[in-house]
Amino acid sequence: MSLWLAVASSLLVSPSTFTRCYKTHTTEAGMGLTWSWHHQVHIQIDSIIGPLLPGPSPQLIISLCSLQGSYRCGPCKPGYIGDQMRGCKMERNCRDPELNPCSVNAQCIEERQGDVTCVCGVGWAGDGYICGKDVDIDSYPDEELPCSARNCKKYVPNSGQEDADRDGIGDACDEDADGDGILNEQRNSDKDIFGDACDNCRNVLNNDQKDTDGDGKGDACDDDMDGDGIKNILDNCQKVPNRDQEDRDGDGVGDACDSCPEVSNPNQSDVDNDLVGDSCDTNQDSDGDGHQDSTDNCPTVINSAQLDTDKDGIGDECDDEDDNDGIPDLVPPGPDNCRLVPNPAQEDRNSERAQSGAPFSQARGGPPRSGPCGMEIVQTMNSDPGLAVGYTAFNGVDFEGTFHVNTQTDDDYAGFIFGYQDSSSFYVVMWKQTEQTYWQATPFRAVAEPGIQLKAVKSKTGPGEHLRNSLWHTGDTSDQVRLLWKDSRNVGWKDKVSYRWFLQHRPQVGYIRVRFYEGSELVADSGVTIDTTMRGGRLGVFCFSQENIIWSNLKYRCNDTIPEDFQEFQTQNFDRLDK
Repeated sequence: MSLWLAVASSLLVSPSTFTRCYKTHTTEAGMGLTWSWHHQVHIQIDSIIGPLLPGPSPQLIISLCSLQGSYRCGPCKPGYIGDQMRGCKMERNCRDPELNPCSVNAQCIEERQGDVTCVCGVGWAGDGYICGKDVDIDSYPDEELPCSARNCKKYVPNSGQEDADRDGIGDACDEDADGDGILNEQRNSDKDIFGDACDNCRNVLNNDQKDTDGDGKGDACDDDMDGDGIKNILDNCQKVPNRDQEDRDGDGVGDACDSCPEVSNPNQSDVDNDLVGDSCDTNQDSDGDGHQDSTDNCPTVINSAQLDTDKDGIGDECDDEDDNDGIPDLVPPGPDNCRLVPNPAQEDRNSERAQSGAPFSQARGGPPRSGPCGMEIVQTMNSDPGLAVGYTAFNGVDFEGTFHVNTQTDDDYAGFIFGYQDSSSFYVVMWKQTEQTYWQATPFRAVAEPGIQLKAVKSKTGPGEHLRNSLWHTGDTSDQVRLLWKDSRNVGWKDKVSYRWFLQHRPQVGYIRVRFYEGSELVADSGVTIDTTMRGGRLGVFCFSQENIIWSNLKYRCNDTIPEDFQEFQTQNFDRLDK
């Protein structure tokens, strides 16, 4: 259609270009601009495309410019899909082996608009079309591939692949990471772990190198760490930009960072780490999604993510008009054909093309994917139960990552967290290497068995001795922890070996399934586990008394689609009940 418009435009702008009909046409060819407006000449598109577009058009090579005896753009040639409006591209299909472009060691995923994405399987890495072995499961191949992938450190995860001097040796294993001829050990005025040459606070110890406003000056030595133009000493939200300095409750903490913006709480105490200050924390959560009723934008509907597209204070999950464009989501004059994008005219050009007989592709759902985060989390010290948790809460989610115990010392717990609502309410997947009784028998004797364990934590006491021993113990503990599943193999993790986990959590139905891989081999699978203790929450990593753990290549996908095996699981369980 774009070609036809180009032709019509040329006829109107240059009335003297065509003074007579082409040999294959008998329609009178008028002269002048006015005549052209009222007497358009229908000319076979491919008959005049040469003068308009010099040289062969790539689009015409793979498509039929027009149908025989007509004046409309034809379809793409066999083996190609699309149309003249959006273009023709090679047909690719996951279900047809002849049209599947992916490596035999990759997964083929059908995305929206019929696109196909190739993702290398666990234990393999590359661009999806070419996949090579990936022993440490850090998403980079062990050997260089012809798809431009580079290897770095073979047996230790380094998913960021940082290589400051571009010498092909990753910073994690390069004795001279910046290539200046001086070994990494050099002048370090403040005695932190960063040398002066790369320290964003040379004279102030700051191992985290945090730089909130990204101005190159670390927070520890930046007098305006959030970059909002207000000096830290005067700023009521030092780490959150808020030029207006609004403070409704007058407690000296700005609303932008106040855990109780309407209740005075200058100390910002939050004992249970649920991001709601103790002064306004009621712990009343009717729908169990981790957000108390007074702050939940859908108090009676599960929505851990708290999405609110139109910013009207009503979450999308319970908002009859998500995008505030005047068209209700479901009831007349709806339903809205774009629930989350304002479009009061409800224009649908795809629909119009479909009605006119033009080819179109129906959108097919596919989980959005996120790329490697470019960094790792490292636990260097032996400790009590430790959690590192993000701020974002999720409804349905797929969560994956690699963990690697980079030592032959100790034999305790490593794992990850999901559905985290507060420090007393979360799910944990934890893996113990050997059987061991916890060294402190107070308040009760706790015995850890080797193997992978999935636990639901709902502690009445919160962090302390009871929860500590309950986490260590393999089994149920009253008012603390329930063991939902345990790997029956009773096999511990191996020293200096990387493991990849894949978690699926659908809190709306309580679906949980977790898989572990060693290289490309599946070593553990929880199968379908149903639990609704936590209706969504935050993600994180977990350790207990184990040092030198590396978590790398962490990814998540927001995904509320119910897996197919859930229906099969339900059917099997209903059949058992009937018997």
